[in-house]
Amino acid sequence: MLLKSLEFKNCYGQKVRISDIPVLPQDNPLCFKVNLRLQLYIAEIYRGSKKKVFSFRDYLKRHLKWPEYQSIYHTVGLKNNA
Repeated sequence: MLLKSLEFKNCYGQKVRISDIPVLPQDNPLCFKVNLRLQLYIAEIYRGSKKKVFSFRDYLKRHLKWPEYQSIYHTVGLKNNA
């Protein structure tokens, strides 16, 4: 799973960091939903917040159904730790 982070300044000039953003291929059916949720989350944070570091993974965990969340962040376990 490839994850990225985003840094920007909010409307008060504070530096804000969003981590754990999944990178999904364009043909993935959940790509549109993740991009839409990311835009809503950035807008919510930009309006004002006292925190400086946010986790997009935690946000998706609260706002998506559990099967959708698992299909986004599901990692394939290695057999016999190989």
